[in-house]
This record gives sequence, structure tokens and C-alpha cells, in this order.
Amino acid sequence: MKFPQINLLSQILIAIILGIGAGFLFHDSIARIFITFNAVFSEFLGFIIPLIIIGFVTPDIADIGSRAGKMLLATVIIAYTMTLFAGFSSYFISDTFFPSLITAQTATFISEDTHLSPYFTISIPSLMNVMTALVLAFTLGLGCAKLSSNYLNNVINDFRTIINLVISKVIIPLLPLYIFGIFLNMTISGQVGGILLTFIKIIAVIFALHIGILIFQYCIASLFSGKNPFKSLATMMPAYFTALGTQSSAATIPVTLRQAIKTGVNEDVASFVIPLCATIHMSGSTLKIVACALALMLTNGIAYDFPMFAGFICMLGITIVAAPGVPGGAIMASLGLLSSILGFTEADNALMIALYISMDSFGTACNVTGDGAIALIIDRLFRK
Repeated sequence: MKFPQINLLSQILIAIILGIGAGFLFHDSIARIFITFNAVFSEFLGFIIPLIIIGFVTPDIADIGSRAGKMLLATVIIAYTMTLFAGFSSYFISDTFFPSLITAQTATFISEDTHLSPYFTISIPSLMNVMTALVLAFTLGLGCAKLSSNYLNNVINDFRTIINLVISKVIIPLLPLYIFGIFLNMTISGQVGGILLTFIKIIAVIFALHIGILIFQYCIASLFSGKNPFKSLATMMPAYFTALGTQSSAATIPVTLRQAIKTGVNEDVASFVIPLCATIHMSGSTLKIVACALALMLTNGIAYDFPMFAGFICMLGITIVAAPGVPGGAIMASLGLLSSILGFTEADNALMIALYISMDSFGTACNVTGDGAIALIIDRLFRK
């Protein structure tokens, strides 16, 4: 008998519910078993994060650097600009509304340190810090593009395959247990109510924000193409709803490509832009990560300012390039930046993972639907 598979979002939701329930039932001695697993798993995440950055960014920089042409350059610039716009819009809107939604009482209550401690921990030092990994990824990527070495390209592509396997076969399957332990610990320490209330508020704001971003992108595209922005956006809706189900930009490419052509984009242009944007255009993912990060910083009383987030957003748009076609790929790639730039702890990163994955499909849908707007702009700029 073959049991139906449960998608990652459902697994995370089940883990949260079970973690809360177990928090009321488990004795501290039993709960500390799961806390110990979380401590070891967190060490492994810290070790693998720089390798994820190298595995994701290096092959994509090598691929872009080896392909010449004005269309490529224009597509990369527009995609990155839209990603940055989404990130900065998310920051300003979140900074405006979240302080009133997340009360000082909630922040103080959640920040109380009453968590259980693990039985033991295993130290797994990372090979390098996040900035070193980014610089190394750019150096290797540009070097591979310049040398045009099949051997080096094969090495970095094989390394990306290894990292993808680690994420899909090790990290993703263990994430529900990790999230279970986090919510178990928060329930025992009496913090889960404030966290769940914060989650609901964040999700509502982010959903409205990503709809607004899409409307803005197609209004900008209409200035170039002369097409009705709402009609073009409606044409791209099949790609949007497909992405809600697949949670993968790469898996949605056939539908995104078909709908982009239906909006009037030249088939050759669409065939070039859509697959490329599936890896470099991350508006939906960026706005979610920025909003979630700011909300959790408010919740935990972590100080922040605009220069801090400006650097974070600019680096984020590069770091999550070519995130793997698995749910949660973007958030896994961003964990290093959350720790190194925003000062997130292991517990903060765990909450970011849970919150991000709970909305993963909406971010992916925003990414792929926005690809159609970029295709409209490129089609008009390079129309013969």
C-alpha cells in the first residue's frame, strides 16, 4: 500500500501543531531530547550555509559571465532592480505598520529567556564566514566564465548538485522535526501565543504587499509595451496558480513561458527571458524575507535601521540567485546573511524558516508572475 506524500508546508504546519501540543504534555526530560537534536542540527546548518552560498552563486555567475549580449545584460539589470524594489518596498511598509501591530508587551514577553537547554551540543565550525563565501563564489564564477574551462564548470555544477542533494535529502526532511522542537521549547517557556499572533499579522501584510508589487510591475511594463497592465496580469494568472502548487519557479517555467507568449511577447524573447528570470528574479522571495526579518527583530527587541537593511537587501538579491527548485531554497540561502548582518540567533533563524515556508508558495507565485512583466519590457526594448 502506497501512502500519499505530504508536502513540506503541510509537514511544517503539522510540526507546529504537534510541537505546541507536546509542550503541554511532555516532561522536561523528554523535551530536552528534541532540544538536543535542534542544537546539533543548528550546528550543521551553520556549517553548510557558506557551502550553500558557494554552490548556488558560483555556477550562476559563471553561466551569466559566459553569455554575451545586450539582452542578457538588460534582463539581469531589470530583474535585480525589481528584486531590490520589492525588498525596499517591503522594508518601508513593514517599518510603517509592524511597530503598531507588534506591541511592546508582546516583544517583552517573547524575549524572556526561559528555554530549555540541550543535554549536549556538538561543535561544527563552518569553513568560512558568509562574506568570505560570497567573495569566493564571485571569484570562482567569474574565473570559470573567463577561462571557459569545461573541467571547472563540471566541478562547480557537480558541487551544486551535491548541495542540492544535502538540502533535499537531509535538511528539508529534518526541518519538520527541527520546527517541532522549536515550538515545543516555546510552548514550555510560555512564548508560543505571542509568536503565533505575530505570524498571523505578518502573513496578512505580506500577502497584500506581494499583490501590490505585481500590480506595480505590470504598470511599469505597460509603459514600455503599451498593453493594459491588468489584462496582462490576468493572462499570467495560470502561471501564478501553478506556482502556488509547485512552490518552484523552475517547475513552473513551461506554464510561465506559455502565458508570457499569450501576453504578446515574441516567442524567442520569452524563451530567453523566462528561464533566466526563474533563477535571477526574486521579488516575491525578497519581500517575504525582509518583512519576516523586520517583524522578528521587532518581536525580539533587536535594534535595526535603514542602512543595516539596505546592505542586507542588496546582498540578499545576489545570495538567493539560483536557489534550488525545492521549497524553502531561498530562505536556506539567506540564513547566513540573517546571522551576519541582522544578528539573528539560531532560534530566530528557525522561526524565519517556519514563517517563510508557511508562505513559500505565494513568494514563488510572485516571482514567476513578475517574470512576465520583465519579458514584456525586454520584448519592447529589443523588438526588431
